[in-house]
Amino acid sequence: MERILIIGCSGSGKSTLARALGEKLALPVVHLDQLWWQEGWENVSREEFDRRLQAVLDRPQWIIDGNYSRTIPQRLARCDTILYLDFNRWQCLWGMFQRVIRNYGRVRPDMGPGCPERFDPEFVKWIWNFNRENRVRNYTWLAQARHARTLVLKNRKEVNAFLASLPHP
Repeated sequence: MERILIIGCSGSGKSTLARALGEKLALPVVHLDQLWWQEGWENVSREEFDRRLQAVLDRPQWIIDGNYSRTIPQRLARCDTILYLDFNRWQCLWGMFQRVIRNYGRVRPDMGPGCPERFDPEFVKWIWNFNRENRVRNYTWLAQARHARTLVLKNRKEVNAFLASLPHP
């Protein structure tokens, strides 16, 4: 595992898993939110995002967490491992609410600078609808990525078991 892609609904713990894997495997971690967001919750242009992402994909090793579905095909083409956190909406909403409570008003390490944690009703709606709008497409992408080892994790217990199964550095 040298190029790991982590996808799944917001609140499922993609960034937390990415950081834990990065420490355990000594691989660099890239959070797509850091590439997309700039000060004050303003996004960069698609062209700038694509340039930043390509620079990461050209590296020999990485862990990338995030969805940004427009760019999933190019990330799938370059990864050797895919971790899909296919959690139900209630688990994701619970994770998001915990994150908001824990970090409200502060910038998380996986977020762009100047983007403090906030509660956003539209984001709650996005999480609520994520599986209905994305699950079939995500599984289609996974089926097409035959070159990569794919692991679907359905809850935090499975994520923790996966992490525990990896050799210690």
